[in-house]
Amino acid sequence: MADLLSDLRPGEMWHGEGVLHLPGFADAGAIWAALHPVLKAAPFRHLVTPGGKTMSVSMTNCGRVGWVSDRAGYRYQAVDPLSGRPWPDMPDALRDVAVRAATAFGAADFAPDACLINCYDVGARLTPHQDRDEQDLGQPVVSVSLGLPGRFVIGGTERAGPKQTVLLEHGDALVFGREARLAYHGVLPIKAGDHPVIGARRISLTFRKAG
Repeated sequence: MADLLSDLRPGEMWHGEGVLHLPGFADAGAIWAALHPVLKAAPFRHLVTPGGKTMSVSMTNCGRVGWVSDRAGYRYQAVDPLSGRPWPDMPDALRDVAVRAATAFGAADFAPDACLINCYDVGARLTPHQDRDEQDLGQPVVSVSLGLPGRFVIGGTERAGPKQTVLLEHGDALVFGREARLAYHGVLPIKAGDHPVIGARRISLTFRKAG
């Protein structure tokens, strides 16, 4: 965009052309209610990296495919390895907020088929990485935050390059794509707190078009 500031609508904050923060964008109560049957069918679990390290963040998925990690590598697959069954369907409330956020970003054709759900207990973090397991890297990534605040960091396409921090709070959405699609990004350790609905944790929902 030629002039990011002039393009802003109320509640939008661009952090460079490829990163859009939408404070309070989601109906957090509706999202949390829609997650309950998903978490019952596919509970959170701590995945293992290909190198054998257990991740501090626990994860699950809903949608046509889910993202998994184990000694065999990172990938999307249609079956939950814990249950042997397909991942739960993506609830309409989740899909709708992802599409609305992507539309605000300028990607009205976004049709997510995977939602990775991360649970951060106090102290958990996500080290900087690139999201590159999806087939079409022209599609953005959309995240929605619930619970305790998270300090999201995002930089450029070099792991060691400079990064900026975006504070994501309950109900916030964030979209990154275009030249930021392969930016290194992560989450700093979650600070102690107790959210009145979610408790002493942060939950993020990350929507992708995997296939």
